[in-house]
Order: sequence, then C-alpha cells, then structure tokens
Amino acid sequence: MKSISEKMVKRMIKNIQENGRNMRRNSLVFLDWAIYGVLVGLTAGFVASVFGLLLGEITAWRMAHPQMILGLPLGGLVIVFIYYHLGEHGDKGTNLVLNSVREGGAVPWYVAVRIFAATAVTHLFGGSAGREGAALQLGGSISSTLAKLLRREKKNPTITVMCGMSAAFSALFGTPLAATLFAMEVVNVGVIYYPALVPCSFAALTASMVAGAMGVKGELFDILTVPPLEPVSAVKILILSVGCALVSILFCIALHMSHDFFHRPFWNKYASVFAAGTAVMLLTIVARSSDYMGTGMHVIEKAINGEVRPEAFILKILFTALTLGACYKGGEIVPSFFVGATFGCLAGQILGISPSLCAGVGMVSVFCGVTNCPVSSLLIAAELFGFEGIHYFLIGVGVSYMLSGYYTLYSSQNIAFGKYKAGTKLHEPE
Repeated sequence: MKSISEKMVKRMIKNIQENGRNMRRNSLVFLDWAIYGVLVGLTAGFVASVFGLLLGEITAWRMAHPQMILGLPLGGLVIVFIYYHLGEHGDKGTNLVLNSVREGGAVPWYVAVRIFAATAVTHLFGGSAGREGAALQLGGSISSTLAKLLRREKKNPTITVMCGMSAAFSALFGTPLAATLFAMEVVNVGVIYYPALVPCSFAALTASMVAGAMGVKGELFDILTVPPLEPVSAVKILILSVGCALVSILFCIALHMSHDFFHRPFWNKYASVFAAGTAVMLLTIVARSSDYMGTGMHVIEKAINGEVRPEAFILKILFTALTLGACYKGGEIVPSFFVGATFGCLAGQILGISPSLCAGVGMVSVFCGVTNCPVSSLLIAAELFGFEGIHYFLIGVGVSYMLSGYYTLYSSQNIAFGKYKAGTKLHEPE
C-alpha cells in the first residue's frame, strides 16, 4: 500500500510540474502574440486611420466638385504608371494578401504605399470602389514589415498577416469583432484559423481605439422598423435571402468577367484603364447622378431609411465591375454593401415588409454571398445594426451562404470544405 501511495504522489507531483511548465510556455506565447497584436494595432491602426481621414476629405471635395469624374480616365493612367513602373508587374491586389496568408509568406512593404496612393486617386476622380481592399493590403503589408523590423518574420507569418488585416479593417469600419473573425475566416472557407484569435483580437481592438482617438467614426445604422418574428415575416425574409444569393452571384460574375475582358492579351494596360475610365465617366453623365461614384455610403444610409431608386443595385454592379475590372484600386466589400442595401430596400417595398430591415438584411446577406464568411457577416450585422432583428439576419446569412454556391470575389480564396455536406472538401463529390 505504501509503495502504491508513493507512486501516486510522485505521479501527481510530475503532472503538476508538467502542467506548470505548460502554463509558463503558454503564458509566454500569449504575451508574445498579445504584445505584437497591440503593436500592429497601434501601427496599422494609425496608418489606416490616416488613410480613412484622407479618403473622407477626398470624397467630400469630390462630391462638392462632381466634374472631377471627367478626369477619371487620366487618373487611371496615373495608377497604371504607379503599379507597372514603380513596383512589380502583375499585381494581384487582395488576392496577394490571401495567398501570403495561406502560403505563409510576407506582404512586401511597397504594397502599402501603392494601394494607399492608387485608392486615393480612384476615389478622387469618382471611381466606383470601396476602401476595405486597401485596408486588407495596408494591414498585411504593415504587419509583415513590422515583423521584419522586429526580426520575427519567421514566427508564423500566417498569423502575422492576419493580424494586420484585422487591425486595418477594424480601424476603417469600426467593427473589431467582425474584423477579428473576417481575417481568420476569409482565407479558407469552412475553416476558422483559431491560433490567430489572440493577436487578431488585440490588434483589432487596439486599432479601433486608435481610430476613435483620431476621429475616425465607425458606421452605425438604425433600423426604422423591426416586425415581430412570425411565419409570414420569416417567409418574406427567406424570399429576400434567396434573391440576395442570386444578386451576390451576379456581382461576382460581373467583376470576374470585367477583369478577364480588360486583361486580355490585345489590351495595353494604359488602353484598358483609359477605356474603363471613359465608360464609367460616360455612364455617370448619362445617369445624371453621382450616387455611383466612390463608396456610395450616403446611398446606403438612404436605403436603410427606406429610400431607393429601383435600378440602383444593377447600376452599382455595372459601375463597380468597370472600375475594378481594369486597374483602378479600391475594395469590393462596400460596393457589395451598397448593392445589398439597395436591393433589400427595393425587395422590402415589393414584399410589403419593413424596407429598412430588408436593406440591412440585404446588405449583410450579399456581403456573405460574395465573401463566403457567415460568422463575420453575423458579427457585422450585430456591430452595425445591434441585436434587434438578429433572427432575420441569421436567416439572410444562412440562406445566402448556402445558395450562393462557390462564387467568390477573391479568386485566391480556398473553399476548404463543401457547403452542402458536412466533412467534404470542395474537390470531393457532394
């Protein structure tokens, strides 16, 4: 009995010692990534905030001078010069960042400089683009550069780039929860990269505080009317969600077709961007509206308030496809918000259910359909609209995610697991 007791005590002491060593090791890893996340949040948050403030000033000035659209073709020539003479050829934009995350590579420092300048030029002359594409590239580039300066570029570069993506996204949109999960979810659909949770969350929260201190305000919307969740209202939102899935497919197809067209061998880079800029300029003149220039956040706000032009979502798809299909720079996510909000508002008017609620549901559902990120989509809904009506957002996100199939804005995005049968990878039959 005595020998058995001694063995149990020794085993218990050994387990305690082993657990103590594990705790110390885990604590050091936690501190290492937490501190790095804060540093990235401070750095990328500051740069992204400056970028956001600059874009705000540029947008305000352009809206006061709508004739700036006449210079869009020339602005495109400047962007091509920046990308094809002051940097490497064959820029892949956000896909470069996604490839870097998946392959464990770094994002070069000059990516931040190029995307900063090119996006500013695009918005100055009224190109139809967002800003989050620039945010993801800015964040990834800054985080990779910081890691190199701190001599930690070999310490899990995948997490390093994700950390920067979360920080810049959070600073520009004011949605730290969604920013944290989006970076972890967008690269491999069906798999959330949980090892990045601590650094991404610390980076996103820090960047959000930096942005707030610098006067960068995140987006917040108030839904005017949220009806009780009943069978009739649920069915109407279900119908809207199916429509959002189809619209997200249309949006992805339009962007990819435009890109393929303007990158055919017979196109010179300068000729393609000049042609696309001229087309956007002429369409703006014909439409007699500046609503489709830039991000169009004011149109999104109107849609949330129940006001919409029936053709708005179709025209935004066309304008954005022409702008980003050539060599203009910006992002696709805010345009997807525009498309979803305007389509949802219109559908709400037709279906006879709160156009304001439907605009919010459409906005988040189309975002989910084009990015294949359902968790991030629900968090965006919560951070932008609050939890009132979250059940409707759940319906919209779930239906749009499943019915949008394997279409995506990002050609480098990897669908790790199929949508229609648990445990299957994309190349396996479902």
